[in-house]
Amino acid sequence: MTAIATEPTDVAGAVPARAPVIELDSVGKTYRSGSLEVDALRGVSLTIEQDEFVAIVGPSGSGKSTLMHILGCLDVPTAGTYRLAGRDVQSLGENQLAEVRNRRIGFVFQQFNLLASLSAWRNVELPLIYSGVARAERRERARLALEQVGLADRADHRPGELSGGQQQRVAVARALVTEPALILADEPTGNLDSTSSADVLGLIRDLHRSGRTIVLITHEHDIAQQASRTVHIRDGRLVEPEPHHESWARA
Repeated sequence: MTAIATEPTDVAGAVPARAPVIELDSVGKTYRSGSLEVDALRGVSLTIEQDEFVAIVGPSGSGKSTLMHILGCLDVPTAGTYRLAGRDVQSLGENQLAEVRNRRIGFVFQQFNLLASLSAWRNVELPLIYSGVARAERRERARLALEQVGLADRADHRPGELSGGQQQRVAVARALVTEPALILADEPTGNLDSTSSADVLGLIRDLHRSGRTIVLITHEHDIAQQASRTVHIRDGRLVEPEPHHESWARA
């Protein structure tokens, strides 16, 4: 697995080979509606190195979803600096940000966000359509991604013909199909039963072992324990993180 930064002509820019994947420096986010202001994030500073598996934990309303949107270049800070693989995200134009979201970051959400009318492999190929990849290559890469998540035999099934756990695996395959170095998982087990949750978490651990950087957003402490580092957020601020633990050994 290569680093998220590549050649100087890439949208991530020319940066040192081992630049942190994520660097937040005093990041704030304020939402305004008329005279009302709400500070969703307040002075958040965080560094995530390549190949880390970090869980960001907080209750509802803590700011973790806002943080997820900023990390995924779905929103921008109103204060501070966010560097992705050494490049200031606020220096990127809309087209560059779209390319980063589509090619450099894989997203897995609580809601599977699958199109009900499309088969599993057609859902998985969608990011490649946006990238202009040829049809034959799209199909092959989609089927390979489904094979990675153990669903090669369900490639032609539509979401309604799959269990919740299988639908989330399709969503993970879609996140993988562009071969991103960074995976952002926002409450990926929130709609799953305990057995399916364990399966999806095992898959995420496997992705980490393969060399990907994983950021897992959750409100569940037992889910967060799957990560090798836990960061807590409350009222828009990071609070004292828990120490590293070895709940499982990375291969």
